[in-house]
Amino acid sequence: MPQRSPHNDPVELRSPAMARFFTGVMERQMRGAFRAVRLARPGAAEVPADRPLIVYCNHPSWWDPAFCLLLARAAFPDRAPFAPMEAAALERYRFMRRLGVFGIAPGTRKGAAAFLATSLRVLESPDRMLWVTAQGQFRDVRDRPLELQGGVAHLMERVPDAVAVPLALEYPFWSEKRPEALAAFGNPLDGAEGLTARAWRGRLEERLRGTMDRLGALAAARDASAFDRLIAGRAGVGGVYGGWSRLRAALRGERYAPDHMAEGN
Repeated sequence: MPQRSPHNDPVELRSPAMARFFTGVMERQMRGAFRAVRLARPGAAEVPADRPLIVYCNHPSWWDPAFCLLLARAAFPDRAPFAPMEAAALERYRFMRRLGVFGIAPGTRKGAAAFLATSLRVLESPDRMLWVTAQGQFRDVRDRPLELQGGVAHLMERVPDAVAVPLALEYPFWSEKRPEALAAFGNPLDGAEGLTARAWRGRLEERLRGTMDRLGALAAARDASAFDRLIAGRAGVGGVYGGWSRLRAALRGERYAPDHMAEGN
């Protein structure tokens, strides 16, 4: 394994203060872009505090990293999140190294080896966790068969005390101008099962596919009560029509309700 220096070690490079600041920035961005940010009940299963933790998810949107930052804060506040990113892209956004993001070269043996080495470094301490968009590239939530890259499977083989938690993400439109940002955690997989990397890959795909199917059914039902609302975004259509609707309600002595669909949470 190549010798590490503070200049290429994501653990040394990460700044908790900068990570908190950037998470706040992403929260404001999502608040403005979405009607609401929601997590399907019952949320994330409890993972023992002394176990290495990997959260792996599908990759439907540009918003996924921002959403994962918010979910990490909400579901696992005592663990510092780290995540891989294509090295070429990270060169354009070098500040993200201070957030726990590390570069990889996908599709190469050298890149795969670097991903494993850096991920193992992250998982050395239980106060850290690894987040991976395991499809490797953008994919529609309806794409089947679901195919994941092999990195998480190799980690599960090499770290038998690790826990892998599947996460499904989706961004549907319901009844408002802005879409919903929806997430659902699935049941964890325990590395103590002692499978080979090939067997792990099949198990990881199966568990994430089931989690995505569950979230898809909840999204189609449009039932806000099935979710905890993490962020209340911007409601109503805005503009001239929104102003007229507000004025009309005032003239009638009615309470103005910008949403088309009432919800209780």
